Amino acid sequence: MVQKLIMDQGLFITFEGIDGSGKSTQSEMLAAKLTQLGHKVVKTREPGGSAGAEMIRSLLVSGDTDRWSPETEILLFTAARRDHLEKTVIPALTLGHIVICDRYVDSTRVYQGVARADLRETVDQLHSIIIQKEPDLTFVIDADPENALARGLARDSGEDRFEDFGLSFQKSLRAGFLDLAKSENHRCHLINGMRAREQIADDIAAIAVSHIA
Repeated sequence: MVQKLIMDQGLFITFEGIDGSGKSTQSEMLAAKLTQLGHKVVKTREPGGSAGAEMIRSLLVSGDTDRWSPETEILLFTAARRDHLEKTVIPALTLGHIVICDRYVDSTRVYQGVARADLRETVDQLHSIIIQKEPDLTFVIDADPENALARGLARDSGEDRFEDFGLSFQKSLRAGFLDLAKSENHRCHLINGMRAREQIADDIAAIAVSHIA
């Protein structure tokens, strides 16, 4: 039997969107804003966010596009996510902190569950057994796939395996995230990411503050 993770008291906020959408920038800006307001904030990311998960990240985001099958990717992401939760997310939430995570399970649902292969049911089954934790609040940053892809590749980070799938893949991702925001509208806020970043940040901060008790 999989050990259940301890229930928490904090607020778990996630950022989602296609590569180059600006979600990483916005997650950083929200963390800075909430810290300025006096909140205890832990900023993290997926895949990664803990020592073990960062090791798995290097396997997932670099190398050839055919390095892993969608099924293997799902297993690797789930392993990294479990370690991240155990070592970083749940301890912070248990202390009542706000955790802001750049990507979480919704990325797996869209990337491996929809855009790469028709495996959404598999993703959700593994999530319910191994992970069990949903975000309290999710911001989906919507962006033009062509511009976002150019921005992502321009970073030349060495972690561009998913960008290498090309524009058609990015378009499929965008459609998947739009569908997800609609189906999970009780926690997801769709944010127009094709504006000045300060304007986007102000909208996000207002929503986040309204969710903080």
